[in-house]
Amino acid sequence: MSERPRGEEARAGEPGGGGTPAERFFDAAIELLRRARDEEARPIAAAGGLIADTVAAGGRLFAFGAGHSSLAAQDLVYRAGGLALMNLLTVPGVVGVDVTPATLGSALERVDGLASAVIESSPLRSGDLLVIISLSGRNALPVEMAMTARARGVKVIGVTSVAYASETKSRHSSGTYLRDHCDLVLDSKIAVGDAELTLDTIPAPFAPASTVVTTALLQAVMATAAAALAERGIEPPLLRSGNVDGGHEWNGRILREYRDRIFYQQG
Repeated sequence: MSERPRGEEARAGEPGGGGTPAERFFDAAIELLRRARDEEARPIAAAGGLIADTVAAGGRLFAFGAGHSSLAAQDLVYRAGGLALMNLLTVPGVVGVDVTPATLGSALERVDGLASAVIESSPLRSGDLLVIISLSGRNALPVEMAMTARARGVKVIGVTSVAYASETKSRHSSGTYLRDHCDLVLDSKIAVGDAELTLDTIPAPFAPASTVVTTALLQAVMATAAAALAERGIEPPLLRSGNVDGGHEWNGRILREYRDRIFYQQG
């Protein structure tokens, strides 16, 4: 019986393929994070600079992801240590897995025209920036969202696994993928199928790592953006934890100062 990250042979002399499933998952996730740090250093720096440019120019920031990709988008919004200007662009039925049945969210990702309707009714405008997160980048919703946003003069940063573009077929009528319609692309390095472990007693691969890696990539980008703003003499509009003394007062000031660029606090 053995378990290992997909595509990786068990290390010699290590019973059970080199450790427990938990240990092997941590090893796989750490290796993916190392690759993201080293191989995506330039895109991370460029994305952080683009966000800083947008903030400095008076633009607004938005993030979108469907299904589990929404978790990484939500991680950027209204959180301690994050930029207060990041807003969640929501599409009813695809934010997380809160719709019943959950399979409806997957179906909505493949609906042509939905993204255009969402953007048409959103506050997105020229000069803003939109982060689109889609592991596969093959469904109609993220592809059309990127195309429509850029046509409006919105900068688009895509976070995806570029492996899908060579190993799967696009589900958009154009035959293109999210990565084809972005100003910048961050590659999460996740293998097609998003499951890092195999076990000879289990018929399917398991233990997905896309949320871990994608969230880390985006927080690296946001850290870069904050530092870039500070280098320009601009105080980054960061939020503090509400669970530290003075946190609520600090956040109140930031939210008031940037209220025209923040949409998650408006009724």
